[in-house]
Amino acid sequence: MSLKNLLLQKRSRIVKKWCDVVLRTYPEQSQSFLKKKDPFGNPLGHTIAEGIESIYDELLQGAESDNIPLFFDNIMRVRAVQDFSPSQAVGFVFGLKKVIRKELGSEILKEGISEEWAAFENRIDGLALLCFDIYTACRQKIFDIRVNEVKKQSHRLLKMAGLAYELPGDYEHPGYEGDLKEGQVNKSE
Repeated sequence: MSLKNLLLQKRSRIVKKWCDVVLRTYPEQSQSFLKKKDPFGNPLGHTIAEGIESIYDELLQGAESDNIPLFFDNIMRVRAVQDFSPSQAVGFVFGLKKVIRKELGSEILKEGISEEWAAFENRIDGLALLCFDIYTACRQKIFDIRVNEVKKQSHRLLKMAGLAYELPGDYEHPGYEGDLKEGQVNKSE
């Protein structure tokens, strides 16, 4: 029997246990709430469950999927705004290997499909790297939003204090030549 067939046979158990791995990264009091998959009453739990299931299915397809980054993006956007370190945010991906080993370890040895398993583990490692990239991009976006908000607030305060002015609409740095008079030199050149 092939690894893919074993993974398909145990799909529901593996997906459920992998979801549990993700949910255990949240505080204990939140875990039971997050297990509810109501898209309106619990959008985070729904996003996690749906994402994990979809990632697993795409992973079993074998080919590189354009959908996997989208599923990870939905999960990582939420984790990026929470108090997760990068390793905590991404670590659940490696949890899939542990779940599969626990569910299929003896059968992988019995069936002699260790090479297939090693290749599949490498794919999971690649997913973790992809997930890390998505997480860092989300964190960068949050950082950019915060910096822009601070800039806007600072500008408003300076304007209220009469210490700020608006730049002309055709101002472009660094080679702005807006009101140079004849004979003046643009010092930025």
